[in-house]
Amino acid sequence: MDDAVAFLGVSALVIVTPGQDTALTIRNTLAGDRVGGVFTALGVSTGQATWALATSLGIGALLLASEPVFTAIEVIGSVYLALLGARAIYDSLRSTRQNAPAATADTSGRLAPLTAFRQGLLSNLSNPKMALFFTSLLPQFAHSFSGLLALGLAFSVMTLAWLAAYSFAVRKAKAVLRRPRVQRTIEAAMGIALIALGARLVTERG
Repeated sequence: MDDAVAFLGVSALVIVTPGQDTALTIRNTLAGDRVGGVFTALGVSTGQATWALATSLGIGALLLASEPVFTAIEVIGSVYLALLGARAIYDSLRSTRQNAPAATADTSGRLAPLTAFRQGLLSNLSNPKMALFFTSLLPQFAHSFSGLLALGLAFSVMTLAWLAAYSFAVRKAKAVLRRPRVQRTIEAAMGIALIALGARLVTERG
């Protein structure tokens, strides 16, 4: 019981610390309303569940042990975040010139739910720090396959709840945040943040 409480405490601290998943959720909530944010959160938590399963099977440790594979994940993750960030900045600049919907939006002008889910999933799966986090944290609190997987899934559910709450909070502030000038500013800021986070993936490893 003490181990479970300690794990939940550590997990809560990690989850509430803003990072690329939070930035992407905010960006997609603004682009696709609350649904866009929730589906982004679903994608992120699905990616975390995948990392949890990989860790439980021992695959996560194998990935970390392989320098070329880990480096490839770092590069892919960095490039993917940079592309998402560049797209956010592009959308911000384009909305300044015209009112046409973004190419990733559906016919209502909102970000398609499946697009938001895919972005959240790929963002998490291409983040090598998630592999490092799960393989270093989970074994401290569990040792069996079922124990490791249960803790990993608990972390995923907590992340889903937190990011979904984020999207609801952003949606509540819609009256202010969806003003054209404010939204363009936030969109550009989220784009810069995603690019910076992508760059950090390959510069912070030591």
